[in-house]
Amino acid sequence: MHGSGPSRRALVGGGWAAAALAVTGIGTGRAVADTAAGQDRMRVTRKDVPWEPVPVPKQMPVTEHRVPVVGGGNLWCWDTGGSGEAVILLHPHSGSGESWPYQQPVLARAGFRTIGYSRRGAYGSVAGNQADADTASGDLHTLADHLGLDRFHLVASAAGGAIAVDYALSHPDRLRSLTVSNSVMGISDPDYTQLSASLRPAPFNELPVEFRELGPSYRGGNPDGVAAWLEIHSRARRNDAYSQRYANKITWAALETIALPLQLITGDADLWTPPSVKRLIAQHLQDAKTHVIDEAGHNPQWEQPDAWNSVVLGFLRRH
Repeated sequence: MHGSGPSRRALVGGGWAAAALAVTGIGTGRAVADTAAGQDRMRVTRKDVPWEPVPVPKQMPVTEHRVPVVGGGNLWCWDTGGSGEAVILLHPHSGSGESWPYQQPVLARAGFRTIGYSRRGAYGSVAGNQADADTASGDLHTLADHLGLDRFHLVASAAGGAIAVDYALSHPDRLRSLTVSNSVMGISDPDYTQLSASLRPAPFNELPVEFRELGPSYRGGNPDGVAAWLEIHSRARRNDAYSQRYANKITWAALETIALPLQLITGDADLWTPPSVKRLIAQHLQDAKTHVIDEAGHNPQWEQPDAWNSVVLGFLRRH
């Protein structure tokens, strides 16, 4: 079945049709890079210009799929098709396959076959029986096989990042590159879990989701964009959603085995993985490119899509 893009329902029939939804705050960005300690540390900065909301780009046509997964579930998936290298987008916990309207047309027009999907219990997907369910990275493997993908790029945000790392540990031969944005990455070493918990003490989890997930500059500068993001979030989790286990134990030692081209991105106002934590993670990776997006929180792909897309596209083209 063909639609106008991953946000066909969202922009046309799902409550996104209001003009408020078609905006995000971005500035005129530039990238500055220097090399130290074997890492390419790039900081994406902004000129001091007024906030200028821009429309959500026109979406590319897609084919939609329902991909069966073990345990009676299925994954809603959209696919721009084409003969270019495939890129699979892994959404954050707060979102779904609807979360990529700023990336879908940009990646597709750059020549990539762009694919997004909702994990079990997220928008459009059926969770199935938890007792019989595969791991989330196992579901990703099923989806890649169902779509006939050989090797592909994996681009993940937040909770999707842990699944991406889990997949890279199980199936490195299937990946061309790995991008992880704003993710704690599922690392289980006690020193790291204690540090991570200390950054978000109680009652952090009871605070409004937009406070936890979006940076203060974006919330202050683009309330319409916040409302648009909340529309997607409100549809993201079904009643049958549940957490899935990992196929691997993700530890510092496990990260050190990953030899894939890999980049880490975070926002300078991310409450989950601030730049210092991103640098800590990078120290346990063989060759990580690291990037900080200015004036962004936990969702820079939404808050500052021009800067985020530029970083991702540059990396994909190099690999």
